[in-house]
Amino acid sequence: MFERIEELIENKRYADIKRMLTDMNEHDIAEVLEELPHKETVKLFRLLPKDIAAEVFSYLETDTEARIITSLTEAEAADIISDMAADDATDLMDEMPANVVTKLLNKVDKETRREINQLLKYPDNSAGSIMTVEYLDFKEYNTIKDALKKIRNEYDEKETINVCFITDKKRELIGTVTLKDLVVHDENTPLSEIMEEDFVSVSTLTDQEDVAKLIQEYDITSVPVVDSEHKLVGIITIDDVIDIIEAEATEDIEKMAAILPTEKSYLKLSIFDIWKSRIPWLLLLMISATFTGKIIQHYETALASMVILTSFIPMLMDTGGNAGGQASVTIIRSLSLNDIEFSDLLKVIWKEFRVSLIIGITLAIANFAKLMLIDKVSTSVALVVCLTLVLTVSIAKIVGCSLPIFAKKLGFDPAVMASPFITTIVDAISLIVYFNIACHLLSLA
Repeated sequence: MFERIEELIENKRYADIKRMLTDMNEHDIAEVLEELPHKETVKLFRLLPKDIAAEVFSYLETDTEARIITSLTEAEAADIISDMAADDATDLMDEMPANVVTKLLNKVDKETRREINQLLKYPDNSAGSIMTVEYLDFKEYNTIKDALKKIRNEYDEKETINVCFITDKKRELIGTVTLKDLVVHDENTPLSEIMEEDFVSVSTLTDQEDVAKLIQEYDITSVPVVDSEHKLVGIITIDDVIDIIEAEATEDIEKMAAILPTEKSYLKLSIFDIWKSRIPWLLLLMISATFTGKIIQHYETALASMVILTSFIPMLMDTGGNAGGQASVTIIRSLSLNDIEFSDLLKVIWKEFRVSLIIGITLAIANFAKLMLIDKVSTSVALVVCLTLVLTVSIAKIVGCSLPIFAKKLGFDPAVMASPFITTIVDAISLIVYFNIACHLLSLA
């Protein structure tokens, strides 16, 4: 058989070779390719139909795989991508065997890998866009001896060797095996006998934040990434998760500060970039703050008859905003950690209401002493201010804890409902409460 193929190669009868290879068993084709010179191996591999090529590739030795992938990466992939439109290049790579694409990604740097993943239509911040293809995988029929040999040869090229992955002939993920299991069992044991079939995995389209939560929840160091056909295409390790958590935390902090998220570091941002990230929310909050001015104008007559009330407006607004901000930040963090759900809304409101009463009364007592001893206002004015303080803190806490929960329920990012947004709402509410209490207790016009 091998001699016949060599003869056909010598006569450059590649059409006959293709028909001959197509009729052969995939394992036999791999053996033939192993015997050929590198140049001819690549030529014959390219002759194979997609489905057969994927099967043959799984039977090849690691060195042969590396030689083929190196050729595809340097000779074909770069030329194809550079010469074609992005969408056409993506379609072409979609047609390539999944394991070929995986090995291709394994040969490029992190930034290039990210670009190629984007070409493969993996959305930003998805598991596919952040995964690495530097992992160890074996077939279920491999023995522990085979696995250990491969680990010794490739450990320095892989992201991790603590957990290895088992695939079937179609490269579908069917199990995992730890390095500990490989060490403690007999080397002649097939991996199918020791592999763990109860494992967690994520899709290439899974959101990166969900991946991070999954790794935290199951206390694992890596998670396999599979495509729509459940074929193994990459892994995400704990160091990737740390980057995800940092990025998500930064994004939440920026949103909570009324800043549009940006991926650049501060010193790399231009003045115009910073302006673009800050001005939208500032404009919105400024416009919404005009309601506060309208409220003050509405009670202008009452304020004119007792000007002293004006001096306490900043304190009431700031205290209410701060109280609401505390509640919102606490709830936003709990939502991100999945500590609370929408079904817990009433529990959260009831808890924050009780907390707000204790805080409000404590602040009111301290403020009453200040008003009487330092500001030396009348008892009635002090009562108006202190009663408003208790009600403002209570309302602020309820608003601050409930808005993020409603936002998540409606599909919005809870971080948007952070301090600046809630402060604007609480400012308006606190003024309405303040002036209404003043009008009733002080009999103002």
